Amino acid sequence: MSVAPTLVFAVGNPSRGDDAVGPLLAARLEAADVPGVEVLVDYQWQVEHALDLAGRERVIFIDACVDAEAPFVEREVRADAGFAHTSHALAPAQVLETYRRVTGASPPPALLFGVRARSFELGAGLSPDTERASQAAWPRLLELCRR
Repeated sequence: MSVAPTLVFAVGNPSRGDDAVGPLLAARLEAADVPGVEVLVDYQWQVEHALDLAGRERVIFIDACVDAEAPFVEREVRADAGFAHTSHALAPAQVLETYRRVTGASPPPALLFGVRARSFELGAGLSPDTERASQAAWPRLLELCRR
């Protein structure tokens, strides 16, 4: 079975305010049906997700980003050999490193696409600022996926 060359992997909790921005952008991307792109969504990245990288040419991780001043940021991600395994959430660099450790192969090139977020109240929707940031981020995300 072949896999899409590009994996877009969004995380976030749709019930926690701005944390929903990753899943919301992922749903929009899925509806755009970009050829060669597979979209996955979860609450957080786990060690099991390393296997989702198999056969990919690249990975785009999407998440809410509390340290972004701009509406969105793009950061290259590399495997981080210095992490200690836990059974809880991983950062994208740790997912890449888990892939390297499990498969013995280099992980695909990866990018973290972070959208500015500030409010994470349980039961809240996106804040107006994160809604604007999401709208500003959408054309760039689509461009990255269509490459």
